[in-house]
Amino acid sequence: MTATSLNPKPPVRVRIRVNRLVLYTVLVVVTGLFLGPFGWLVLTGLKTSAETAAAPVHWVPEVFQWHNFADAYKLIDFLGYARNSLIIALIYAVLVTLSSAWVGYGFARLDAPGKKTLFGILIGSMMLPQMITLLPTYLIFAKLGMVDTYWPWVLWGLSAAPYLVFLFRQFFAGLPRELEEAAIVDGCGYAQIFWRIFLPQSWPVLSASFVIAFTWTWGDYIAPQLLLSTDRTTLAVAVMTSYVTTGGQPVTNLQAAGSVMYVVPILLIFLIAQRGFVAGMSTSGLK
Repeated sequence: MTATSLNPKPPVRVRIRVNRLVLYTVLVVVTGLFLGPFGWLVLTGLKTSAETAAAPVHWVPEVFQWHNFADAYKLIDFLGYARNSLIIALIYAVLVTLSSAWVGYGFARLDAPGKKTLFGILIGSMMLPQMITLLPTYLIFAKLGMVDTYWPWVLWGLSAAPYLVFLFRQFFAGLPRELEEAAIVDGCGYAQIFWRIFLPQSWPVLSASFVIAFTWTWGDYIAPQLLLSTDRTTLAVAVMTSYVTTGGQPVTNLQAAGSVMYVVPILLIFLIAQRGFVAGMSTSGLK
């Protein structure tokens, strides 16, 4: 008898099932790691103040305090702050998506001296922490009288974002050259080619960029805290600073309840746009 007959290989179907089982197990574990903090946030929002401060930790509240969510909603102008966040996030997301698409188109399809160097500098700027540029930016906006206005987000949006430029550049670089050559023959300029041909075909990257930019702005705490007054500030700042006792101590369960309601819009946006988001990320691979 041969060695192969003594140690037969498992059937192909068995190996496929084992591989799938391992893959699903890994996916479940990773999903649990990602959902764990959000689950803990929800449970904290359902506790009493005494349970949040108790030792040892109460993992599950004895009685679910559903009224915490109503209290968190009523204690601050929740809809007003949410409106401020929505305005800022929409302004920035729309403008930065279009400006990044325009810059990415230039890097992908136009030739100019020093283009590779400029693109390298642009990508390298992603390594700069926000704190390094925030203070000089604040001083500039203060000189221009733009503090406590939404103009900083307009200017940031018009300035494009390095990561989004990279996504668009990679996508546009993969489109066939014949598209623009045919348009040039028909008398179109580069601006017309961008708006009429390239931009309509980039809807997956547009969707992904919009979701990313909207999430950045909706979740930003530092810039609104630095640039906006209490009336104009965003929901992120209000949730972290408004739920306090008369002595200035944070009310943890109300903060958690407010944070859950604050996160829900982002989850809904991602669920609605997830197909375009995933397609945009997958079609902007390295080339």
